[in-house]
Amino acid sequence: MDSKNNRQITKNKNFAQALGHAWDGFYLIFFRERNFRIHLVGMALVIVAGLLLRVDRRSWLWLLLACFLVLSAEIVNTLVEYLVDLVVGPHFDPTAKKIKDIAAGGVLFTAGTAVLIGVIVLLPCLLAKLSF
Repeated sequence: MDSKNNRQITKNKNFAQALGHAWDGFYLIFFRERNFRIHLVGMALVIVAGLLLRVDRRSWLWLLLACFLVLSAEIVNTLVEYLVDLVVGPHFDPTAKKIKDIAAGGVLFTAGTAVLIGVIVLLPCLLAKLSF
């Protein structure tokens, strides 16, 4: 690398360098992607509900799996959007729109599944608390 361009174009030299790049990616998605932050708020609400309803260990596994799958889907969706924008540029392309819509649909499907899991796990606990 010369002094004018200090951007890395080679493989990571060690784990710490790879971890730094991963942290950069998380920082980017956290601070630039509103929907990721919305999903994190949803996850926080699920955790609070689980704590208040005192769900069992197996239920926690289902709830956390569902939450992390939604976050992962949002990360993949963001990745697809960035890649499509890189390839297509500022021009409209109907195929690019389809690709982005499919990726967003994947997030919607995953979030819907997570809501269903949340209802299956949390509703019986809530009803048990309300029945005194």
